[in-house]
Amino acid sequence: MSSRLNPYLNFNGNARQALEFYRSVFGGTLNINTYADLGGKDSPDDDKVMHGQVETDAGYTVMAADHASNMGEYHPPSGFGISLSGDDGGVLRGYWEKLSAGGNTTMPMQKQAWGDEFGIVVDKFGITWLVNISQPQA
Repeated sequence: MSSRLNPYLNFNGNARQALEFYRSVFGGTLNINTYADLGGKDSPDDDKVMHGQVETDAGYTVMAADHASNMGEYHPPSGFGISLSGDDGGVLRGYWEKLSAGGNTTMPMQKQAWGDEFGIVVDKFGITWLVNISQPQA
């Protein structure tokens, strides 16, 4: 297997809901293991997600976990965004619409000075998504 880069997101008790949401956005297969599944039975975190991931037919992988109680204070995600880009406007607009549901659009999807459509949304789980639809190459 070759190397790959994919986001690993941390949540404060709602990783399962976030992963289910991302599966609804991107499709694919969802796998979730709780702390109890992986040896943490009878802990305060036993129902929390120790590791979960969505694997999509498009080749995307989104991984996530819940912040464990023994890890100190939880800090919400900030200072980064996940970028989706390409020239399949229909697919990317579909992702945009689904990611926007219940979220906060910080830059509307619209034509930009560089010629592409681009927008930024913070989804309902606090994750920033940047979506760029490039013009098909002739």
